Amino acid sequence: MSRPVIVRSLVSLSLLPLIGCGRKSAPPNPPVPVTVGTAERRAVPFELAATGTVEPLQTVAVLPQVSGLLVQIAFTEGQEVKKGQILFQIDARPFRAALDQAEANLARDSATAANADQDAQRYSALVDKEYVTAQQYGQARTTASAARATLAGSRAAVEQARLNLQYATIRAPIAGRTGSLRVRQGNLVRTSDASPLVTINQIRPILARFSVPAANLGLVQQHRAEEPPVRAQPTGGGTVSEGKLSFVDNAVDTTTGTILLKALFPNQDGALWPGEFVDVHVRLYVDENALVVPASAVVSGQQGSFVFVVGADSTAATKKVKVSRTATNLAVVSGEVQPGDRVVTDGQLRLRAGSKVQIKALSDSARTQAGAS
Repeated sequence: MSRPVIVRSLVSLSLLPLIGCGRKSAPPNPPVPVTVGTAERRAVPFELAATGTVEPLQTVAVLPQVSGLLVQIAFTEGQEVKKGQILFQIDARPFRAALDQAEANLARDSATAANADQDAQRYSALVDKEYVTAQQYGQARTTASAARATLAGSRAAVEQARLNLQYATIRAPIAGRTGSLRVRQGNLVRTSDASPLVTINQIRPILARFSVPAANLGLVQQHRAEEPPVRAQPTGGGTVSEGKLSFVDNAVDTTTGTILLKALFPNQDGALWPGEFVDVHVRLYVDENALVVPASAVVSGQQGSFVFVVGADSTAATKKVKVSRTATNLAVVSGEVQPGDRVVTDGQLRLRAGSKVQIKALSDSARTQAGAS
């Protein structure tokens, strides 16, 4: 081998250790960006959530009580009416004439009864002196009794005629909102018609009916006397109405395993409408010292639920928790978490115990707490 080749080989061999020394180890994993919230103690209401249906407090189908020609409709469809307000007017002339005739018959029968009573009294005095026979006296008494019975019938006929005249004017039996009209002015209405002239729904106040699992019946009964507050909001969004629990059914529905409840709402703004679906929340009581974390912080695993807690060295660790219930966006928990712990609410998928984290933001609950302090 020639000398230049040997020199180049030695140079190459001498550089190998230098090349090996220039390689670096793999860089550590970068911190995982996460959002955190804070475990804290606060007052948390215990609420039952359900989907319900709004129903009117009262519904009245207005039917005619006398037959006749409809001469006036005194309201418009969908109008709110007051109790006692005139709705319809049936032609009253036949009923007024019938009343006049009944009153005339009453006057006639009243005079006849008075005369018969006088005859019976006279015969009573004469029969003792034997001026008249006992048979004649008995006949006078029978005539007086019959006249009094006829008079009573005439009085009843007057009352019936007066009542029919009043029925010719149809008034609202309750306050509420009217539905669609089934008749028009000029129609002949009959008492035999099964279809109502109009239907009135009372919407102030108004009811919402809903069902909750029968397992909660004990709590409902325990706090029923306090008239627990109830919130209702139309499904899909809308105004939230405030009311109170007003009814608990007397039996559990064995088919569904639920108990029917009703809540009463003043509904002065008309936000609730009969027949619509609403999201209902019943507040039975308030837990004044509950330990809570943001609901999004709780992770379900094979060994149960846990949360990632960020320590002072920005390292994530897992702590087991048991969720007793949720309230809005909070989870009421017990277990290894302590008040003040920073829990991860977003970014858990990239975490494992011992991972380094970088807090990129506070959760809404943590920001609220920081602002309050």
